[in-house]
Amino acid sequence: MSSSISPFLELGPRTKANSLAVLHLSRDNLMPVYLQQTSGEHDGYSEGVVVNTRYGSFPHSTMLNVPWGSQIRASKVDTGSRGRKRKRVPGDEADRDNESGADTTTTNPAAAALNANGVKEAVAASSGFIHVLPPTPEIWTTSLPHRTQVVYTPDYSYILHRIRARPGAVVIEAGAGSGSFSHASARAVYNGYPQPDDADKKKKRGRVISFEYHEQRFHKMKQELADHCLDQIVHLTHRDVYKDGFLIEGSRSPEAEAVFLDLPAPWEALPHLSRRKPEGYTGLSEAAGQRKEGEGEWTSPLNPRKSVYICSFSPCIEQVTKTVSAMRRLGWVDIDMVEIANRKYHTVRDRVGLNMPVDRGVNNSARDDGIDGEGVGGGKKGGAVETSAHPWMDGRLVTRGEPEIKTHTSYLVFAILPREWTKEDEEATAKKYPIGEEKQVVGNLDKAARKKERQEQMKKLGNRKTRRKERDEKMAETEG
Repeated sequence: MSSSISPFLELGPRTKANSLAVLHLSRDNLMPVYLQQTSGEHDGYSEGVVVNTRYGSFPHSTMLNVPWGSQIRASKVDTGSRGRKRKRVPGDEADRDNESGADTTTTNPAAAALNANGVKEAVAASSGFIHVLPPTPEIWTTSLPHRTQVVYTPDYSYILHRIRARPGAVVIEAGAGSGSFSHASARAVYNGYPQPDDADKKKKRGRVISFEYHEQRFHKMKQELADHCLDQIVHLTHRDVYKDGFLIEGSRSPEAEAVFLDLPAPWEALPHLSRRKPEGYTGLSEAAGQRKEGEGEWTSPLNPRKSVYICSFSPCIEQVTKTVSAMRRLGWVDIDMVEIANRKYHTVRDRVGLNMPVDRGVNNSARDDGIDGEGVGGGKKGGAVETSAHPWMDGRLVTRGEPEIKTHTSYLVFAILPREWTKEDEEATAKKYPIGEEKQVVGNLDKAARKKERQEQMKKLGNRKTRRKERDEKMAETEG
Protein backbone atom coordinates (compact mmCIF):
# COMPACT_ATOMS: atom_id res chain seq x y z
CA MET A 1 0.00 0.00 0.00
CA SER A 2 1.27 3.44 -0.90
CA SER A 3 -0.53 5.32 1.85
CA SER A 4 1.32 5.72 5.15
CA ILE A 5 -1.85 6.15 7.22
CA SER A 6 -3.78 3.01 8.07
CA PRO A 7 -7.44 2.95 6.98
CA PHE A 8 -8.19 1.25 10.32
CA LEU A 9 -7.07 4.37 12.22
CA GLU A 10 -7.80 7.40 10.04
CA LEU A 11 -10.50 6.76 7.47
CA GLY A 12 -11.55 9.28 4.84
CA PRO A 13 -15.14 9.86 3.68
CA ARG A 14 -14.63 8.06 0.34
CA THR A 15 -12.91 5.04 -1.08
CA LYS A 16 -9.57 5.52 -2.77
CA ALA A 17 -7.11 3.52 -4.82
CA ASN A 18 -4.54 1.22 -3.19
CA SER A 19 -6.65 1.01 -0.05
CA LEU A 20 -8.46 -1.82 1.72
CA ALA A 21 -12.24 -2.10 1.45
CA VAL A 22 -14.71 -4.79 2.53
CA LEU A 23 -17.44 -5.88 0.12
CA HIS A 24 -20.70 -6.76 1.84
CA LEU A 25 -22.22 -9.54 -0.27
CA SER A 26 -24.79 -10.79 2.25
CA ARG A 27 -25.37 -10.81 5.99
CA ASP A 28 -22.71 -13.44 6.71
CA ASN A 29 -20.58 -13.06 3.59
CA LEU A 30 -17.93 -10.33 3.53
CA MET A 31 -14.99 -10.08 1.12
CA PRO A 32 -11.89 -7.90 1.77
CA VAL A 33 -10.31 -6.44 -1.38
CA TYR A 34 -7.62 -3.88 -2.21
CA LEU A 35 -9.08 -1.39 -4.66
CA GLN A 36 -6.83 -0.80 -7.65
CA GLN A 37 -6.70 1.93 -10.28
CA THR A 38 -5.50 0.17 -13.43
CA SER A 39 -4.73 1.39 -16.91
CA GLY A 40 -5.81 -0.76 -19.83
CA GLU A 41 -6.88 -4.36 -19.64
CA HIS A 42 -6.30 -6.55 -16.63
CA ASP A 43 -6.49 -10.33 -16.74
CA GLY A 44 -8.39 -10.07 -20.02
CA TYR A 45 -11.05 -7.63 -18.78
CA SER A 46 -11.40 -4.38 -20.69
CA GLU A 47 -12.91 -2.80 -17.55
CA GLY A 48 -9.68 -3.36 -15.59
CA VAL A 49 -9.63 -5.31 -12.33
CA VAL A 50 -12.96 -7.09 -11.77
CA VAL A 51 -14.36 -8.89 -8.71
CA ASN A 52 -16.61 -11.80 -9.67
CA THR A 53 -19.24 -12.91 -7.13
CA ARG A 54 -22.47 -14.87 -7.15
CA TYR A 55 -24.29 -11.52 -7.35
CA GLY A 56 -22.51 -10.37 -10.49
CA SER A 57 -19.25 -8.81 -11.65
CA PHE A 58 -17.97 -5.58 -10.11
CA PRO A 59 -15.08 -3.63 -11.70
CA HIS A 60 -12.87 -1.74 -9.25
CA SER A 61 -13.47 1.44 -11.25
CA THR A 62 -17.12 1.43 -10.07
CA MET A 63 -16.03 1.23 -6.41
CA LEU A 64 -13.43 4.04 -6.40
CA ASN A 65 -14.11 7.54 -5.05
CA VAL A 66 -17.56 6.65 -3.70
CA PRO A 67 -18.83 7.30 -0.14
CA TRP A 68 -18.37 4.42 2.28
CA GLY A 69 -21.52 2.31 2.53
CA SER A 70 -22.54 2.96 -1.09
CA GLN A 71 -24.53 0.40 -3.00
CA ILE A 72 -22.63 -0.77 -6.08
CA ARG A 73 -24.59 -2.21 -9.01
CA ALA A 74 -23.24 -5.18 -10.94
CA SER A 75 -21.77 -4.51 -14.40
CA LYS A 76 -21.79 -6.21 -17.77
CA VAL A 77 -18.12 -6.99 -18.17
CA ASP A 78 -16.43 -7.56 -21.51
CA THR A 79 -14.25 -10.64 -21.26
CA GLY A 80 -12.24 -9.53 -24.32
CA SER A 81 -9.20 -11.74 -24.85
CA ARG A 82 -10.44 -14.28 -22.31
CA GLY A 83 -12.49 -15.78 -25.16
CA ARG A 84 -15.71 -16.27 -23.23
CA LYS A 85 -18.99 -15.94 -25.05
CA ARG A 86 -21.26 -13.06 -24.14
CA LYS A 87 -25.05 -13.02 -24.40
CA ARG A 88 -26.32 -11.24 -27.46
CA VAL A 89 -27.92 -7.84 -27.08
CA PRO A 90 -30.07 -5.99 -29.63
CA GLY A 91 -27.04 -4.06 -30.92
CA ASP A 92 -25.32 -7.30 -31.92
CA GLU A 93 -27.69 -7.67 -34.91
CA ALA A 94 -26.00 -4.67 -36.53
CA ASP A 95 -22.61 -6.33 -36.13
CA ARG A 96 -23.84 -9.50 -37.75
CA ASP A 97 -25.43 -7.67 -40.72
CA ASN A 98 -22.44 -5.36 -41.25
CA GLU A 99 -20.75 -6.89 -44.25
CA SER A 100 -18.42 -3.97 -44.90
CA GLY A 101 -16.54 -4.61 -41.67
CA ALA A 102 -17.06 -1.04 -40.37
CA ASP A 103 -16.59 -0.32 -36.68
CA THR A 104 -20.01 -0.41 -35.00
CA THR A 105 -18.85 -0.16 -31.40
CA THR A 106 -20.63 3.15 -30.86
CA THR A 107 -23.97 1.66 -31.89
CA ASN A 108 -23.72 -1.25 -29.46
CA PRO A 109 -25.27 -0.34 -26.08
CA ALA A 110 -23.13 -2.94 -24.32
CA ALA A 111 -19.96 -1.20 -25.46
CA ALA A 112 -18.71 2.06 -23.98
CA ALA A 113 -15.90 4.51 -24.55
CA LEU A 114 -12.55 4.26 -22.82
CA ASN A 115 -11.81 6.61 -19.96
CA ALA A 116 -8.63 8.61 -19.39
CA ASN A 117 -6.81 5.54 -18.02
CA GLY A 118 -7.63 3.46 -21.08
CA VAL A 119 -10.19 1.35 -19.21
CA LYS A 120 -13.58 0.62 -20.68
CA GLU A 121 -16.47 2.32 -18.89
CA ALA A 122 -18.57 -0.27 -17.06
CA VAL A 123 -22.21 -0.74 -18.08
CA ALA A 124 -24.68 -1.49 -15.28
CA ALA A 125 -26.36 -4.89 -15.34
CA SER A 126 -30.07 -5.42 -14.84
CA SER A 127 -29.69 -7.00 -11.38
CA GLY A 128 -27.22 -7.68 -8.61
CA PHE A 129 -25.58 -5.30 -6.13
CA ILE A 130 -23.22 -5.18 -3.16
CA HIS A 131 -22.19 -2.58 -0.56
CA VAL A 132 -18.66 -1.30 -0.05
CA LEU A 133 -17.81 -0.94 3.65
CA PRO A 134 -14.86 0.70 5.43
CA PRO A 135 -12.27 -1.53 7.14
CA THR A 136 -12.87 -1.41 10.89
CA PRO A 137 -11.71 -3.98 13.46
CA GLU A 138 -15.31 -5.17 13.85
CA ILE A 139 -15.81 -5.71 10.10
CA TRP A 140 -12.32 -7.12 9.67
CA THR A 141 -12.97 -9.73 12.39
CA THR A 142 -15.90 -11.15 10.41
CA SER A 143 -14.05 -11.12 7.06
CA LEU A 144 -10.40 -11.94 7.82
CA PRO A 145 -8.76 -15.18 6.65
CA HIS A 146 -8.88 -17.60 9.57
CA ARG A 147 -5.49 -19.03 10.53
CA THR A 148 -6.51 -19.83 14.11
CA GLN A 149 -9.58 -19.42 16.26
CA VAL A 150 -10.60 -15.75 16.23
CA VAL A 151 -11.20 -13.44 19.19
CA TYR A 152 -14.57 -11.94 18.27
CA THR A 153 -15.85 -8.43 18.94
CA PRO A 154 -17.94 -9.22 22.09
CA ASP A 155 -14.82 -10.66 23.71
CA TYR A 156 -12.10 -8.21 22.69
CA SER A 157 -14.27 -5.13 23.36
CA TYR A 158 -14.77 -6.27 26.96
CA ILE A 159 -11.12 -7.33 27.29
CA LEU A 160 -9.79 -3.95 26.12
CA HIS A 161 -12.08 -2.24 28.62
CA ARG A 162 -10.92 -4.39 31.54
CA ILE A 163 -7.19 -4.13 30.82
CA ARG A 164 -7.46 -0.32 30.52
CA ALA A 165 -6.24 -0.13 26.89
CA ARG A 166 -6.34 3.57 26.00
CA PRO A 167 -4.47 6.00 23.72
CA GLY A 168 -0.78 6.03 24.57
CA ALA A 169 -0.79 2.70 26.42
CA VAL A 170 1.58 -0.21 25.70
CA VAL A 171 -0.11 -3.61 25.38
CA ILE A 172 1.62 -7.00 25.27
CA GLU A 173 -0.15 -9.61 23.15
CA ALA A 174 1.01 -13.23 23.13
CA GLY A 175 -0.54 -15.35 20.38
CA ALA A 176 -1.29 -13.03 17.44
CA GLY A 177 -3.00 -15.80 15.45
CA SER A 178 -5.30 -14.32 12.81
CA GLY A 179 -4.79 -10.73 13.99
CA SER A 180 -8.30 -9.91 15.19
CA PHE A 181 -7.20 -8.67 18.63
CA SER A 182 -4.10 -7.02 17.12
CA HIS A 183 -6.21 -4.72 14.93
CA ALA A 184 -8.63 -3.87 17.74
CA SER A 185 -5.89 -3.15 20.29
CA ALA A 186 -3.95 -1.04 17.76
CA ARG A 187 -6.97 1.22 17.37
CA ALA A 188 -7.45 1.38 21.16
CA VAL A 189 -3.88 2.55 21.92
CA TYR A 190 -3.36 4.71 18.82
CA ASN A 191 -2.42 8.33 19.52
CA GLY A 192 -0.21 9.02 16.51
CA TYR A 193 2.53 7.18 14.67
CA PRO A 194 5.89 6.96 16.43
CA GLN A 195 8.47 9.08 14.63
CA PRO A 196 12.25 8.96 15.22
CA ASP A 197 12.50 12.74 14.92
CA ASP A 198 9.28 13.50 16.78
CA ALA A 199 9.37 17.05 18.14
CA ASP A 200 7.31 16.04 21.17
CA LYS A 201 9.62 13.33 22.49
CA LYS A 202 7.98 13.40 25.92
CA LYS A 203 4.66 12.23 24.51
CA LYS A 204 4.35 8.48 24.81
CA ARG A 205 3.06 6.73 21.69
CA GLY A 206 0.72 3.77 22.02
CA ARG A 207 2.06 0.42 20.85
CA VAL A 208 1.10 -3.25 20.73
CA ILE A 209 4.00 -5.64 21.42
CA SER A 210 2.79 -8.84 19.79
CA PHE A 211 4.37 -12.31 19.76
CA GLU A 212 3.63 -15.34 17.57
CA TYR A 213 5.27 -18.75 17.86
CA HIS A 214 4.08 -20.34 14.59
CA GLU A 215 6.48 -19.26 11.83
CA GLN A 216 4.05 -19.40 8.88
CA ARG A 217 1.40 -17.45 10.77
CA PHE A 218 4.08 -14.96 11.80
CA HIS A 219 5.07 -14.22 8.19
CA LYS A 220 1.46 -13.91 7.03
CA MET A 221 0.63 -11.63 9.94
CA LYS A 222 3.76 -9.55 9.27
CA GLN A 223 2.75 -8.98 5.65
CA GLU A 224 -0.84 -8.22 6.67
CA LEU A 225 0.24 -5.54 9.13
CA ALA A 226 2.45 -3.96 6.48
CA ASP A 227 -0.42 -3.94 3.96
CA HIS A 228 -2.68 -2.28 6.54
CA CYS A 229 -0.01 0.28 7.55
CA LEU A 230 -0.11 -0.95 11.14
CA ASP A 231 3.48 -2.17 11.37
CA GLN A 232 4.50 1.07 13.12
CA ILE A 233 1.89 0.50 15.83
CA VAL A 234 2.07 -3.30 16.18
CA HIS A 235 5.58 -4.65 16.85
CA LEU A 236 5.36 -8.34 15.86
CA THR A 237 8.05 -10.83 16.92
CA HIS A 238 8.49 -14.54 16.14
CA ARG A 239 9.22 -16.06 19.56
CA ASP A 240 8.38 -18.76 22.06
CA VAL A 241 7.39 -16.63 25.03
CA TYR A 242 7.45 -19.65 27.36
CA LYS A 243 11.25 -19.73 27.09
CA ASP A 244 12.28 -16.31 25.81
CA GLY A 245 9.92 -13.94 27.60
CA PHE A 246 8.47 -10.63 26.44
CA LEU A 247 11.44 -8.29 26.10
CA ILE A 248 11.99 -6.37 22.87
CA GLU A 249 15.00 -7.77 20.98
CA GLY A 250 15.72 -9.91 24.01
CA SER A 251 16.98 -7.15 26.30
CA ARG A 252 14.87 -3.98 26.12
CA SER A 253 11.74 -3.65 28.26
CA PRO A 254 8.54 -2.49 26.53
CA GLU A 255 7.27 -1.14 29.89
CA ALA A 256 3.79 -2.51 29.24
CA GLU A 257 0.82 -1.68 31.40
CA ALA A 258 -1.65 -4.16 29.87
CA VAL A 259 -1.23 -7.83 28.88
CA PHE A 260 -3.37 -10.22 26.83
CA LEU A 261 -2.43 -13.90 26.73
CA ASP A 262 -4.01 -16.20 24.14
CA LEU A 263 -1.81 -19.22 24.83
CA PRO A 264 -2.38 -22.95 25.43
CA ALA A 265 -0.40 -22.80 28.72
CA PRO A 266 -0.40 -19.20 30.00
CA TRP A 267 0.89 -20.28 33.42
CA GLU A 268 4.25 -21.08 31.82
CA ALA A 269 4.58 -17.53 30.49
CA LEU A 270 3.47 -15.75 33.68
CA PRO A 271 6.88 -15.94 35.46
CA HIS A 272 8.28 -13.62 32.78
CA LEU A 273 5.57 -11.06 33.64
CA SER A 274 6.92 -10.15 37.06
CA ARG A 275 8.47 -7.06 38.56
CA ARG A 276 11.27 -9.02 40.19
CA LYS A 277 12.93 -12.29 39.36
CA PRO A 278 10.57 -15.03 40.62
CA GLU A 279 11.91 -17.61 43.01
CA GLY A 280 13.05 -20.67 41.10
CA TYR A 281 13.12 -18.81 37.78
CA THR A 282 15.04 -20.81 35.15
CA GLY A 283 16.17 -17.80 33.14
CA LEU A 284 15.90 -16.93 29.46
CA SER A 285 17.30 -18.99 26.63
CA GLU A 286 20.32 -17.87 24.66
CA ALA A 287 18.04 -17.11 21.68
CA ALA A 288 16.47 -14.29 23.68
CA GLY A 289 19.79 -12.48 23.88
CA GLN A 290 19.89 -12.40 27.70
CA ARG A 291 22.11 -14.26 30.12
CA LYS A 292 21.07 -17.16 32.25
CA GLU A 293 19.98 -16.83 35.85
CA GLY A 294 22.70 -15.43 38.06
CA GLU A 295 24.69 -13.98 35.15
CA GLY A 296 22.78 -10.74 34.63
CA GLU A 297 20.24 -8.39 36.15
CA TRP A 298 16.55 -9.11 35.89
CA THR A 299 14.69 -6.95 33.37
CA SER A 300 10.93 -6.75 33.77
CA PRO A 301 8.75 -6.14 30.68
CA LEU A 302 6.21 -4.25 32.83
CA ASN A 303 5.89 -0.55 33.57
CA PRO A 304 7.41 0.04 37.03
CA ARG A 305 5.38 3.22 37.61
CA LYS A 306 1.88 1.83 37.02
CA SER A 307 -0.31 -1.11 37.96
CA VAL A 308 -0.52 -3.76 35.24
CA TYR A 309 -3.79 -5.33 34.08
CA ILE A 310 -3.84 -8.78 32.50
CA CYS A 311 -6.34 -11.01 30.71
CA SER A 312 -5.83 -14.69 29.91
CA PHE A 313 -8.03 -16.23 27.18
CA SER A 314 -8.52 -19.98 27.80
CA PRO A 315 -11.15 -22.39 26.41
CA CYS A 316 -10.90 -25.02 29.18
CA ILE A 317 -11.57 -24.72 32.90
CA GLU A 318 -8.48 -26.84 33.63
CA GLN A 319 -6.36 -24.13 32.01
CA VAL A 320 -8.10 -21.53 34.15
CA THR A 321 -7.32 -23.44 37.33
CA LYS A 322 -3.59 -23.64 36.57
CA THR A 323 -3.48 -20.00 35.47
CA VAL A 324 -5.15 -18.73 38.64
CA SER A 325 -2.81 -20.80 40.83
CA ALA A 326 0.23 -19.33 39.06
CA MET A 327 -1.16 -15.79 39.38
CA ARG A 328 -1.62 -16.17 43.13
CA ARG A 329 1.95 -17.42 43.59
CA LEU A 330 3.34 -14.49 41.57
CA GLY A 331 1.50 -11.75 43.46
CA TRP A 332 -1.42 -10.94 41.14
CA VAL A 333 -4.54 -9.68 42.95
CA ASP A 334 -8.24 -9.08 42.19
CA ILE A 335 -8.38 -12.31 40.18
CA ASP A 336 -11.76 -13.11 38.63
CA MET A 337 -13.12 -15.07 35.68
CA VAL A 338 -15.75 -13.96 33.15
CA GLU A 339 -17.55 -15.84 30.39
CA ILE A 340 -19.30 -13.84 27.66
CA ALA A 341 -22.30 -15.33 25.82
CA ASN A 342 -23.29 -12.96 23.04
CA ARG A 343 -26.72 -13.37 21.39
CA LYS A 344 -28.55 -11.23 18.85
CA TYR A 345 -32.24 -10.38 19.09
CA HIS A 346 -34.56 -9.33 16.28
CA THR A 347 -37.47 -7.09 17.28
CA VAL A 348 -40.52 -6.55 15.02
CA ARG A 349 -44.16 -5.51 15.23
CA ASP A 350 -46.51 -8.49 14.84
CA ARG A 351 -49.32 -7.06 12.70
CA VAL A 352 -52.34 -9.23 13.52
CA GLY A 353 -55.87 -7.93 13.63
CA LEU A 354 -57.06 -9.27 16.99
CA ASN A 355 -53.81 -8.67 18.92
CA MET A 356 -54.42 -11.95 20.66
CA PRO A 357 -52.06 -14.84 21.36
CA VAL A 358 -51.91 -17.72 18.92
CA ASP A 359 -54.48 -20.07 20.50
CA ARG A 360 -56.75 -22.69 19.01
CA GLY A 361 -59.89 -21.17 17.59
CA VAL A 362 -58.36 -17.73 17.05
CA ASN A 363 -58.14 -16.64 13.42
CA ASN A 364 -55.23 -14.21 13.13
CA SER A 365 -55.67 -12.08 10.03
CA ALA A 366 -54.44 -8.77 8.70
CA ARG A 367 -55.34 -5.76 10.85
CA ASP A 368 -58.44 -3.80 9.73
CA ASP A 369 -58.23 -0.03 10.13
CA GLY A 370 -61.99 0.23 9.82
CA ILE A 371 -63.50 1.42 6.56
CA ASP A 372 -67.20 0.92 7.31
CA GLY A 373 -67.14 2.28 10.85
CA GLU A 374 -64.90 3.60 13.58
CA GLY A 375 -61.66 1.73 12.95
CA VAL A 376 -59.07 0.64 15.40
CA GLY A 377 -56.66 3.12 13.93
CA GLY A 378 -59.00 6.10 14.44
CA GLY A 379 -60.49 6.27 10.92
CA LYS A 380 -63.68 8.33 10.59
CA LYS A 381 -66.92 6.73 9.47
CA GLY A 382 -67.59 7.24 5.78
CA GLY A 383 -64.30 9.11 5.31
CA ALA A 384 -60.68 8.37 4.63
CA VAL A 385 -58.81 6.01 6.92
CA GLU A 386 -56.30 7.74 9.19
CA THR A 387 -53.11 6.13 10.38
CA SER A 388 -52.89 5.38 14.09
CA ALA A 389 -50.70 7.73 16.09
CA HIS A 390 -50.22 5.10 18.81
CA PRO A 391 -47.43 2.61 18.09
CA TRP A 392 -49.00 -0.03 20.34
CA MET A 393 -51.97 -0.15 17.98
CA ASP A 394 -49.74 -1.31 15.11
CA GLY A 395 -49.33 -4.80 16.54
CA ARG A 396 -47.56 -6.55 19.37
CA LEU A 397 -43.85 -6.06 19.88
CA VAL A 398 -42.25 -9.47 19.28
CA THR A 399 -38.60 -10.23 20.07
CA ARG A 400 -36.97 -13.36 18.71
CA GLY A 401 -33.48 -14.51 19.58
CA GLU A 402 -31.08 -16.54 17.53
CA PRO A 403 -31.67 -20.30 17.71
CA GLU A 404 -28.02 -20.75 18.67
CA ILE A 405 -25.23 -18.50 19.87
CA LYS A 406 -23.05 -17.62 16.86
CA THR A 407 -19.82 -16.71 18.57
CA HIS A 408 -16.76 -18.29 20.09
CA THR A 409 -16.12 -17.38 23.68
CA SER A 410 -13.75 -18.68 26.30
CA TYR A 411 -13.03 -18.14 29.95
CA LEU A 412 -11.49 -14.73 30.53
CA VAL A 413 -9.28 -14.51 33.60
CA PHE A 414 -8.52 -10.96 34.76
CA ALA A 415 -6.02 -9.85 37.39
CA ILE A 416 -4.02 -6.82 38.54
CA LEU A 417 -0.36 -6.58 39.51
CA PRO A 418 0.08 -3.48 41.74
CA ARG A 419 3.13 -1.31 41.41
CA GLU A 420 5.88 -1.73 43.98
CA TRP A 421 6.42 1.02 46.56
CA THR A 422 9.90 1.83 47.70
CA LYS A 423 10.91 3.58 50.91
CA GLU A 424 11.44 6.79 48.95
CA ASP A 425 7.92 6.56 47.54
CA GLU A 426 6.45 6.17 51.03
CA GLU A 427 8.34 9.18 52.33
CA ALA A 428 7.30 11.36 49.39
CA THR A 429 3.65 10.37 49.76
CA ALA A 430 3.64 10.92 53.52
CA LYS A 431 5.15 14.36 53.00
CA LYS A 432 2.52 15.27 50.40
CA TYR A 433 -0.42 13.83 52.41
CA PRO A 434 0.42 14.09 56.15
CA ILE A 435 -1.36 11.51 58.27
CA GLY A 436 -3.60 12.95 61.00
CA GLU A 437 -4.08 16.36 59.39
CA GLU A 438 -7.00 15.43 57.13
CA LYS A 439 -10.03 17.71 57.26
CA GLN A 440 -12.83 16.61 54.94
CA VAL A 441 -12.42 12.87 55.48
CA VAL A 442 -15.21 10.49 56.48
CA GLY A 443 -14.68 9.38 60.09
CA ASN A 444 -12.36 12.24 60.96
CA LEU A 445 -15.06 14.12 62.94
CA ASP A 446 -16.92 12.76 65.96
CA LYS A 447 -20.70 12.55 66.17
CA ALA A 448 -21.19 15.92 67.90
CA ALA A 449 -18.99 17.74 65.39
CA ARG A 450 -20.85 16.19 62.44
CA LYS A 451 -24.21 17.17 63.96
CA LYS A 452 -23.09 20.74 64.46
CA GLU A 453 -21.76 20.95 60.91
CA ARG A 454 -25.09 19.66 59.59
CA GLN A 455 -27.07 22.24 61.57
CA GLU A 456 -24.96 25.06 60.18
CA GLN A 457 -25.58 23.83 56.65
CA MET A 458 -29.34 23.70 57.27
CA LYS A 459 -29.36 27.27 58.58
CA LYS A 460 -27.76 28.45 55.35
CA LEU A 461 -30.33 26.60 53.27
CA GLY A 462 -33.36 27.42 55.47
CA ASN A 463 -35.95 24.98 56.79
CA ARG A 464 -37.98 22.64 54.59
CA LYS A 465 -41.22 24.65 54.70
CA THR A 466 -39.46 27.81 53.61
CA ARG A 467 -37.76 26.06 50.71
CA ARG A 468 -41.04 24.49 49.62
CA LYS A 469 -42.82 27.86 49.75
CA GLU A 470 -40.09 29.49 47.64
CA ARG A 471 -40.29 26.69 45.11
CA ASP A 472 -44.09 27.01 44.80
CA GLU A 473 -43.81 30.76 44.29
CA LYS A 474 -41.26 30.31 41.50
CA MET A 475 -43.46 27.71 39.80
CA ALA A 476 -46.48 30.05 40.00
CA GLU A 477 -44.49 32.88 38.43
CA THR A 478 -43.33 30.59 35.64
CA GLU A 479 -46.86 29.34 34.88
CA GLY A 480 -48.21 32.89 35.01
